[in-house]
Amino acid sequence: MYKLCVFAGTTEGRELVALLAGQPVAVTACVATEYGETLLEPRENLAISTGRLTEDEMAALLGREGFDCVVDATHPYAAQVTENIAAACRTVGVDCLRLLRGSDAAPEDAVCVPDIPGAVAYLAKTEGNILLTTGSKELAQYTALPDFARRVYARVLPMDASLAACRAAGLPPDRIIAMQGPFSQEMNTAMLRSVSAGYLVTKDTGGAGGFGGKAAAAREAGAVLVVVGRPPQREGLDFAGVTEELCRRFGLRLRPQVA
Repeated sequence: MYKLCVFAGTTEGRELVALLAGQPVAVTACVATEYGETLLEPRENLAISTGRLTEDEMAALLGREGFDCVVDATHPYAAQVTENIAAACRTVGVDCLRLLRGSDAAPEDAVCVPDIPGAVAYLAKTEGNILLTTGSKELAQYTALPDFARRVYARVLPMDASLAACRAAGLPPDRIIAMQGPFSQEMNTAMLRSVSAGYLVTKDTGGAGGFGGKAAAAREAGAVLVVVGRPPQREGLDFAGVTEELCRRFGLRLRPQVA
């Protein structure tokens, strides 16, 4: 039986794991958090590795399990994780497929910045409330904003680590929105209006990450959309391309699930 490993840090990664778990292959899904583990349905041929891994720990796992192929389905903004996976695969001599998330074009009236420091530099010259949807890991970088704790509302995952990052940044409890997406346009619009946000800061998360709904909500609520650009991406395939390649290599017959 073939053994496949999926670093499943995205919606597409979880969907791929679900498809592979219905095939005559042994699948190991690597997720960074216990919360990510809860999003995967237990299956007889599915093993789950939970916890953030260093490059050396990844190499040890891959070498120990002897996988026939690895799929990197991590977030497009997790550039260092992608580099670590690629390096670990080279170390043990296993092929790695990169599953790329599609990118959505930003609206013409959006403010596009290259990175978080660019977003901070732009917002420092503005006034009004800000709804951040870029996650908790980079939250500390926004503390350079004048009146950070007064202007900023952060939407983060409902996890202890996310709340701890908000507290460490000095964000008051009434400025923290701990919810799990994806969010509809209507929900995004309601949030923007409820906090009187003049700015919505997001990453280019593509359709799977709800980028279109956030862009439309900002327009509807009269907020300026600030888009943080993606880091350089490794070459890879989209979801269909990855599934087709796995079918070709391992004789699988993947059928998409219809809901």
